[in-house]
Amino acid sequence: MTATTLPDSIGLGFTRLVRSEWIKLRSIRSTVWCLAILAVVTVAMAVLVGSALDAGPQVTEEGADQTIVMINTVSVGLTALVVAVLGVLIITGEYGTGQVRSTFTADPGRIGAVIAKAAVLAATTFVVSAVSIWIGAFASTALQAGKGLHADLADPSVAMPLLGASVYVTLVALLAYGIGLLVRSSAGGIAITLGILLVLPVVLSLVAGAAGWQWLSDVIQFLPAQAGAQLHTFSSGDDGQSSGVVLNGWGGFGVLSAEVVAVGALGLLAVRRRDV
Repeated sequence: MTATTLPDSIGLGFTRLVRSEWIKLRSIRSTVWCLAILAVVTVAMAVLVGSALDAGPQVTEEGADQTIVMINTVSVGLTALVVAVLGVLIITGEYGTGQVRSTFTADPGRIGAVIAKAAVLAATTFVVSAVSIWIGAFASTALQAGKGLHADLADPSVAMPLLGASVYVTLVALLAYGIGLLVRSSAGGIAITLGILLVLPVVLSLVAGAAGWQWLSDVIQFLPAQAGAQLHTFSSGDDGQSSGVVLNGWGGFGVLSAEVVAVGALGLLAVRRRDV
């Protein structure tokens, strides 16, 4: 008998892998719910705060811009947690159901499927977040204009933090995705991700304050949530100097991106070396 081998070309190309991951993402109920919550919370909080807040007509033009940024980024802390859960579930769900075996059968190299899933997650999260934030921005700006506060959404000091908020939640989703790749457990991945975003900064801040360690306060600025916060922080250009390490928007983006890449690289390495 003659052994028959499958040709290498039997594997799916990257475009087909992306299409496959897109079909899976919109077919899973939990991901649809997470994205829906992201959109609803973003718009609803912008409208609620925009209708409730009355800063008064005496506010300067810069103050008006800062107010609009605050109104439309107040939900970021909550939506970041939503996409963190999404980022973990989108990969650990496949391990839990065993569907990952079919995925890796279609892409024996595994790396293409993992990157395709990350690309679909990032693109979808960014688009949903950006659209929601700008819907909220237009609505809240109109509400505030009725109260005498006029902001300029085209001003870079406004547009960049609003764009940065969408970039931040996208990077958080990718960070959670990388953690999910490493632990392959929904409960464990969510616990670790939320611990890094919520618990670790509080614990380190308490220790730094109690011990008076400035160096530890500086380290805290490089944690994902603290570095990423600079992406959606309004900057007037004349912020006062602060002791210790202070990151700007680009610095925070660089730090958080590096952390996402590092965790993702470890996740890819684990995927290649471990059995399904």
